[in-house]
Amino acid sequence: MTPEFLLTTFLIVASPGTGALYTIAAGLTAGPRASIVAAFGCTLGIIPHMLAAISGLAALIAASTTAFEVLRYLGVAYLLYMAWSMFRASGTLGLSGAASARSIREVVVKAILINLLNPKLSLFFLAFLPQFVGPDEPYALARMMTLSLIFMATTFLVFAAYGAGAAAMRRHVLSSIPVQTWMFRSFAIAFAALAVQLALTQR
Repeated sequence: MTPEFLLTTFLIVASPGTGALYTIAAGLTAGPRASIVAAFGCTLGIIPHMLAAISGLAALIAASTTAFEVLRYLGVAYLLYMAWSMFRASGTLGLSGAASARSIREVVVKAILINLLNPKLSLFFLAFLPQFVGPDEPYALARMMTLSLIFMATTFLVFAAYGAGAAAMRRHVLSSIPVQTWMFRSFAIAFAALAVQLALTQR
């Protein structure tokens, strides 16, 4: 495994984005367990994009304007929904860190959808993975799968670290109603900004 791939993977995963933002939000609002679940969900959400890149489906999406636009605007709509949900959130959040089975399911489903409905990921992996597979590689498919698994593992570990850091700050953040309100509004603005960014993205 080349150092260039590991370094590039880490820099890409560590860069702020929708998945990292959601994991941090989960850690702040629902505690450490929810942050781990969110990190896991975001990791699951990138699997279809990796499989699409490996199978060539991403190339078809890139070539089809209709397919790309449909997926893009589904992603925009979902990010706006997340922004609205955060904006409407209010009240004092508990500090016990306990989470019901239903809330955990909601966290993981939202996390999966955040990455699943982002067409930029398919195009990214279509351009990213082949760079680290030589033209004469005898086991190209196996190598791409290995690279994908490493990328997924890095995603989970980095997002889990983000979430753990956020969860550690939870008691300080949630001790004040004004701070809670500010926090939810900030996340709402961030999700809305990411929605606008995705809406303006060209293939």
